[in-house]
Amino acid sequence: MPKSLTIAVDFDGTIVENKFPEIGKPMLFAFESLRKLQEEGHRLILWTYRHGVKLDDAVEFCGKNGLKFHAINKSYPEEEFDDTISRKILADIFIDDRNLGGMKGWGEIYHSLSLQKPDQKLKKKKKSGLFGRF
Repeated sequence: MPKSLTIAVDFDGTIVENKFPEIGKPMLFAFESLRKLQEEGHRLILWTYRHGVKLDDAVEFCGKNGLKFHAINKSYPEEEFDDTISRKILADIFIDDRNLGGMKGWGEIYHSLSLQKPDQKLKKKKKSGLFGRF
C-alpha cells in the first residue's frame, strides 16, 4: 500500500492567485485537488508567509472552501512556536508557486501525488457512470 504524505502548501500564488495582502481568486482545481488528496489520507499543512489577521483570513477562506489543515505554519497541530528554533516545516512534499521550474497545474499535481493508480481511477469513473453508456 502506498504511504500517505505530509504535504506543505503555500497560499498566495498557489492555492489562490497572488493578490497579497488581499485574497485572490482560487487557482483552478486547487481546492478540489487538495480535498481529494486529504480524502486519500494525505496530511496537509498550510505553509505561508502570512501571519496574524492575514493568516486568520486565509485559514477562514480555506475553511469556507471545505479545506481544513492538519497544521498551520508548523509541522504538528500541537507544536508550540519557539522563535529560538527554525520554523522549517517537516513535510514530504512542498507545493509553492516559487518552485524551481514554476508552478504545475493542480490537475498534474493531484495525479502525481494520488495514492490511486491511473487504472484504478478509470475503473472508479466507469462504475460511477461518468463515461455514459460504454
